[in-house]
Amino acid sequence: MTRLLLAACITWLSLSLPANGAEVFTYVDANGNRVFTDQPHSNAKKVQIAESNSMSPAQLPQKVLPKPKRKPVTLPLQHYQMLRILIPEPDATVQAMSGDFIVTVTSDPGLQPGHGYRLLLDGNVVAGPGVSPVFQLKNVDRGRHQLSAEIIDAQENVIERTPPQPFQMQRTSLAQKRKARPCKTADYGVRPECPIADKPADADE
Repeated sequence: MTRLLLAACITWLSLSLPANGAEVFTYVDANGNRVFTDQPHSNAKKVQIAESNSMSPAQLPQKVLPKPKRKPVTLPLQHYQMLRILIPEPDATVQAMSGDFIVTVTSDPGLQPGHGYRLLLDGNVVAGPGVSPVFQLKNVDRGRHQLSAEIIDAQENVIERTPPQPFQMQRTSLAQKRKARPCKTADYGVRPECPIADKPADADE
């Protein structure tokens, strides 16, 4: 027990005394108590203290804290003051034997970076997205249809959409064209409705 107490006292002194070469002495006083001091005494003995395992702050292991996770920044959707279909106009009649025709749209302000135009026919996406405001539709069936234009972002979020705009698709047959404008001698082989094979044998050359 005495040895344990002695070791504990030496350890305490080594931690509490300044580490500048100070010496530790021990002796037994008149009451029989073991005394430790840094002052020399007539019957005191010098205590040998081992160097401590102290480390400078620079040598201490640094605890690396995890970087806080940044919440993704969601930018507000930029709205447009105007988006509309220029061609065809509302309730227009489009005449095209092949069913092909051009659709153009416009917006104010102009298309912003990361956005694109998209075209819908009867509620279905038929062209786009793209930065061009001009679309070419092919082989559209005759009859009444609805056109809508949209502006979407890179994640296909719809930013703006026009209301459905009706138009009438009229696909004139060759026979109807010949009836409306009869073929003349110079038209054969030139107009699609006037093939060279239909040119009368007695037609003037």
